[in-house]
Amino acid sequence: MIIRPGTKQDMPDVLRLITELAIFEREPDAVVVTVDDLIRDGFGNDPLFYTFIAELDNEIVGMALYYYRYSTWKGKTIHLEDLIVTEKARGTGVGLALYSKIIEQGKIDNVRRIEWNVLDWNEPAVKFYEKSGAKILTDWRVVHMDQTGINNFK
Repeated sequence: MIIRPGTKQDMPDVLRLITELAIFEREPDAVVVTVDDLIRDGFGNDPLFYTFIAELDNEIVGMALYYYRYSTWKGKTIHLEDLIVTEKARGTGVGLALYSKIIEQGKIDNVRRIEWNVLDWNEPAVKFYEKSGAKILTDWRVVHMDQTGINNFK
């Protein structure tokens, strides 16, 4: 297994993984981002995100996409947007390797928190994160405003 930083050339596979995750999360039509968007947003002068890619037998089977945030309480943090492993590669250690790489990056960057979201019905992920020492907050709600809400806001 190889874990490495993502490149522009990996973005078609990253989009494939994102689409696979959307299907798993029961939102198959929610993905509107394109390969061009990923290349523009991840590899310009001021990248909006970074990736780690997992390869197994010369095939991309997983990725972690993260970016930096700033907490008024903690300072610099990492937000892990997605950690995705193809269904056929689950149980091979790919997820743990990507997760470990994100935590290693947090140590390198001296961040005070790494945060992400997990669906409450994704029991294997919830158990994995809890076993690793992560805290799952139950008293906070995720809030977002979609494009329609943004456009209709007055």
